[in-house]
Amino acid sequence: MVRLALYDYGAGNIFSLRNAFEKRGAEVRVITSLTDDDYSGLLLPGVGNFDPAIKTMSEGSVHDMAGESMPVLGICLGMEMFLDSSQEGTLPGMGIIPGEVVILPDDIKRPHMGWNGLNIRRPGVLLDGVPDGSWVYFVHSYMTRPRDPVAITADVDYGTVVPAVIEQDNYLGTQFHPEKSGDVGKIILDNFLKECKR
Repeated sequence: MVRLALYDYGAGNIFSLRNAFEKRGAEVRVITSLTDDDYSGLLLPGVGNFDPAIKTMSEGSVHDMAGESMPVLGICLGMEMFLDSSQEGTLPGMGIIPGEVVILPDDIKRPHMGWNGLNIRRPGVLLDGVPDGSWVYFVHSYMTRPRDPVAITADVDYGTVVPAVIEQDNYLGTQFHPEKSGDVGKIILDNFLKECKR
């Protein structure tokens, strides 16, 4: 059985993500410190604000826990923290994927809330078996801007191009919420679980 650690920033409801993975046969343990306890993968949920979430990690680091092999799935804020910095806060991010997080432009509605179709740019772990144009569910006001666009496997058009999926080594992220994205989201969750079984 896949055993997942779900990191709780203490910022809000994380249980829809837990339930989504448990329905897919995973064991999910909610943790509040980043220590390895023989987990198959790590989940960083999409709840909270940048600086308070980063501050909770002062006792450990995602990289120390996950190393070069444990799959890490960052959702929304969880993905944004992979980068170097965010306009939402002043603290440095994890620096795993070079780049910054920026607020959505003033001339489009914030937050971006609702369904959008994916433009798949290149093959990746999370989108295996997901058709181009598939619709997924977003709730966010910030977006990632990786320095190297090869990290972006899919984006969406929301009046501006928004990176929707980024992947680098064992770090996988979605700006949208797969646990709220219906059948397409289930494929993405299953793909993450397959990666955790390798």
